[in-house]
Amino acid sequence: MALTERQNEILRKLKENKSAAVAALAKELFVSEATIRRDLAEMQSMGLIERSHGGALLPENAEEISIFFRMEKNASEKERAATKALPHIPSFKSVFIDSSSTALALAERIDLNYKTVVTNNLQTAIQLSKKPNINLILLGGSVHFNTISATGSWTARQLADFSFDLMISSCAAVVGNEVFERSLEQKEIKRVAFEHCRKRILLIDHTKFGAHGTYRLSALSDYDLIATDCAPSEELSVGNAKLVY
Repeated sequence: MALTERQNEILRKLKENKSAAVAALAKELFVSEATIRRDLAEMQSMGLIERSHGGALLPENAEEISIFFRMEKNASEKERAATKALPHIPSFKSVFIDSSSTALALAERIDLNYKTVVTNNLQTAIQLSKKPNINLILLGGSVHFNTISATGSWTARQLADFSFDLMISSCAAVVGNEVFERSLEQKEIKRVAFEHCRKRILLIDHTKFGAHGTYRLSALSDYDLIATDCAPSEELSVGNAKLVY
């Protein structure tokens, strides 16, 4: 479910003020309080907000956006990035797929027959379980209601027991020539996977350039392949990585 223009405005106001009352939102957006309540109910179901008495507020981990919302947001751009990456996928027998919707867009399109596929994301596991002949492994750990992915020290310890041929991942932001995440938990999981794979693929749509990210994961040059939906607005330092767009 994609957000309406009004729901996007509600989310913007919540990000500015952390909370908002139904009556105030209705007045500012020139709609009835019943309409605002319906909007908030839908946004709560997507994991974007929490309801409070008489209004709404952002959850503590609001920086991590619901995967169901992320699957809808910039869907065509993510598909283009996946299409650009597809011809450059190296031969592999084992792969770690992170919790991003962009990585899932590529994973659904590549041949995973008789491959070992490891992920920490429940939605990714559900989608890939529909494919036959995959050795699919879902990591355990603490699951957040909005990201629907396992994180935490136990998840990291499980990852450390693997050696992957390939890692398919995205990120929250690319700032300059560095890759960032919005949550420390996601950053730590990806860092462990990063250190236990031979080849690394980064998939990003153009909205990630210059976006906000708090926790540095790596440099762009640490990847083997970087695929995006269109040419970056400025020259990137990617070292020996292959950049496709």
